[in-house]
Amino acid sequence: MKILLLDKNHPLITEQLLSKNFILEEDFTSSYQEICSKIQNYDGVIIRSRIPLDKNFLEQGKNLKFIARVGAGMENIDIPVAEKLGIKLINSPEGNRDSVAEHVVGMLLILMNRLFIASNQVKNGIWLREENRGDELLGKTVGLIGYGNMGKATAKRLYGFGCNVIFHDILPNLSDEFATQVSLEELKENAEVLSLHIPLNEETNYLIDEKFISEMKNKFYFVNTARGKNVKTKHLVDALRSGKVKGACLDVLEYEKSSFEKLESENDDLNFLLNSEKAIVTPHIAGWTHQSKQKLAQVIVDKIVDGFC
Repeated sequence: MKILLLDKNHPLITEQLLSKNFILEEDFTSSYQEICSKIQNYDGVIIRSRIPLDKNFLEQGKNLKFIARVGAGMENIDIPVAEKLGIKLINSPEGNRDSVAEHVVGMLLILMNRLFIASNQVKNGIWLREENRGDELLGKTVGLIGYGNMGKATAKRLYGFGCNVIFHDILPNLSDEFATQVSLEELKENAEVLSLHIPLNEETNYLIDEKFISEMKNKFYFVNTARGKNVKTKHLVDALRSGKVKGACLDVLEYEKSSFEKLESENDDLNFLLNSEKAIVTPHIAGWTHQSKQKLAQVIVDKIVDGFC
């Protein structure tokens, strides 16, 4: 099988697939149009986020048997068209679930205990104790939306902090020793921390908006390591200003490019987040550890080998 690699990833992908007699070609620089013009020559493609695999692309790939994304989200692929054409879709959420879960907990601890703020103050000769009194995770009810790989890994860690973890998911009967499944209404009634672990699709686009926030009974901390467009930023900023949202931990932003390489635009809402003590913002790195890079690649290799050797 002939496979085209469109993004740089861990070298084990190349090493291990070559050892299984796959034919590999790399193209990390050609444009969308250039890739479309030659994609019919390949049986498979391995991507991260650089090129959108839309209807036109997929129809040009007349011999494609699989698309493998080194990551979890598949929104860059026209899934209905791929399925109609019989192209197998492969992703690797198992590979970075642990790094995402640790990032969630890390951001919450930093935000709730004012660690960056207090550290910067001390480094500048300011010694404030009462003003930097923290807020404990212990005993808080954490609501997760989505209980796949990322949600489960996050629940396991928060359970260890003594949190009461509840979650809502579209699939039934997912409760385990770390978290209890509830209706969305029950989650809104009880959660003091809200964390998203969902894909981006028609149902989840701008899921967190003014209406959703108003339906949360408690003031709450908010965490998003899923996709930026799961959240209407203006409505989140309004809630931060009003105090309904006590603080926000954002690894993803509505204003990111589809390739996640940089921000598309700047505006007053983004500037508020970047300058507010109530927000922590990181550059889409929750699943981006040294360990996850290798694990993501290994999952992809294993799935390709299992499916096509």
